[in-house]
Amino acid sequence: MRGQDIELRTRHCVPCEKGTPQLRSQEVRALLTDLDHWSLFDGRLVRELRRRNFRDVLDIVNQIGELAEKEGHHPDLRIHSWNRLTIELTTHAIGGLSENDFILAAHIDRLLEHSNPAPA
Repeated sequence: MRGQDIELRTRHCVPCEKGTPQLRSQEVRALLTDLDHWSLFDGRLVRELRRRNFRDVLDIVNQIGELAEKEGHHPDLRIHSWNRLTIELTTHAIGGLSENDFILAAHIDRLLEHSNPAPA
C-alpha cells in the first residue's frame, strides 16, 4: 500500500453529475499507481478475482454490493467460469473515470484484504 492509497481509503464517494469533468490521463495514471491489482482497460478500472468456488464468489459480490450501496457508487460485477469475478469501475454519469472510481477501488481492496476465503 502506497501513500495516496491510504488517503483514498479514508475518503468517501461524492455525488457526481453530468457535466463533471472526467479525470485527465495524468491524474488517472497517478491514482492507478496507488492501487494494487487494478488495471486500466477500455477507459475503466478493472480487477479480476478468482476464488475457491461459486459460493465464495457470491459472498464477495454481496459484500461489494453492500459497500457500493453505502458509497452510492456502483461497479459492474461479472461472475464467470464458476469461480471468477471481474470488477469494473467507471462513472457512468460522466462517461469516464472520476475520483469516486479510485476511492471505491481502494475500499474494495480493503474489503478483499479482510475477506475469506483465500483465492484458489
